[in-house]
Amino acid sequence: MRTQLFKNYIGGQWVSAESVSTNRNPSNIKDIIGDFGQADLEQAKTAIQSARDAFPAWAMFSMQERSNILARASAEILARKDELGRLLAREEGKTLPEAIGEVARAGQIFGFFAGEVLRMAGEKLPSVRPGVDIEITREPLGVIGIITPWNFPIAIPAWKIAPALAYGNTVVFKPAELVPASAWTLVDILARAGLPAGVLNLVMGRGSVVGEAIVSSQDVDGVSFTGSVVTGQAIAAKVVARMGKVQLEMGGKNPLVVTDDADLDVAVECAIQGSYFSTGQRCTASSRLIVTPGIHDRFVQAMQERLAALNVDDALAAGTDIGPVVDQNQLETDLSYINIGVEEGARLVYGGERLQRQHDGFYLSPALFVDVDNRMRIAREEIFGPVAAVIRATDYEHALELANDTCFGLCAGIVTTSLKLATHFKRHAQAGMVMVNLATAGVDYHVPFGGRKGSSYGPREQGRYAAEFYTTVKTAYVNA
Repeated sequence: MRTQLFKNYIGGQWVSAESVSTNRNPSNIKDIIGDFGQADLEQAKTAIQSARDAFPAWAMFSMQERSNILARASAEILARKDELGRLLAREEGKTLPEAIGEVARAGQIFGFFAGEVLRMAGEKLPSVRPGVDIEITREPLGVIGIITPWNFPIAIPAWKIAPALAYGNTVVFKPAELVPASAWTLVDILARAGLPAGVLNLVMGRGSVVGEAIVSSQDVDGVSFTGSVVTGQAIAAKVVARMGKVQLEMGGKNPLVVTDDADLDVAVECAIQGSYFSTGQRCTASSRLIVTPGIHDRFVQAMQERLAALNVDDALAAGTDIGPVVDQNQLETDLSYINIGVEEGARLVYGGERLQRQHDGFYLSPALFVDVDNRMRIAREEIFGPVAAVIRATDYEHALELANDTCFGLCAGIVTTSLKLATHFKRHAQAGMVMVNLATAGVDYHVPFGGRKGSSYGPREQGRYAAEFYTTVKTAYVNA
């Protein structure tokens, strides 16, 4: 059977590339999803120019029609969520229910921003000078470069592309090389929804070629990136050096504090869901489980029992709780960190082994460490896999200190029945998002997303706060 070839989308046309990258299913590496064109430097430059040329007309495009286009895209995504969820599970490895949920979230995001197009508000203020009126409005930023990671192949592109288009920007979109199929399908849906040529351009390919072209171009007014800290820092330096606008979402080493008074069942479910679902491949995963003495031993025992009941298998199989790791490189990274944890003196009480299943894939049993010191590498560095570390705290105050002792600040969670502790934690946790009696992974689409410290840089994503990045503010004075 001939492998399907997928092209890039530039200036309203599907364009062939000289080289391709083969997309494989991490649950079954013999299952080939397709060959995806790898844009070269000239195609990347053409895409940027196409977005630049399309910007003036799109910025002044009918608000109603812009809203209609996003609404049509939303409707198709939601209508096809089962089909697209299956595609996403095949290429990324999260379980089918998780994948379908992610696709539904993408559809909801486009629906939300279809409404935001019609809710663009400004301000009208009196001047301190008699007879003068002041108007404060928002205008689109211009051409936006969007660079997305592999762990949420359709949701993260959606929450960047939807507001960019809603506020009147044009887009050059580079998805992660590991997961081009969901990105290609999203662009196909938007193109058929009625976007004018050049408004959205898809350039699949290597970061060193396509990403570098986007980041370095003076014709790209802003770059929104989600990925590693090292890459994010390099992008920020280059974009800011040419006076561009930048938005970065990067790593996390998120704490989940479990206090003595916590409901044990709630604590375990929050930890399991936050640490291991989606194979732990989430920047919001709770990889540090900080537990006070009165509940520590019961929590560890309950975690081991709950992990033993989880089924690691093919992402598409019924009953699978955890799918495979995304690829061989990430699997090797996970196994390396598990070895590092053992060498540092932490005690591996569950999992951490390579697994064999019916098909050859990248399967790993979820790993749980105890006796972890917060100074260990497994407690400091983002692993991005199904690995969690239990850290014993002497009391709540010590737990809070440990939770904040990190270079990251994306999410922080606490499980407690004490309103006093919950209130204190919400105020004093050094993170952009705080969860009380909920898993750290799992957010809503209509409110801001982002962190502090090394996790995020620039304006927040999602909800109405997305306007902070995708628009620029204009103040006009009128002498009537």
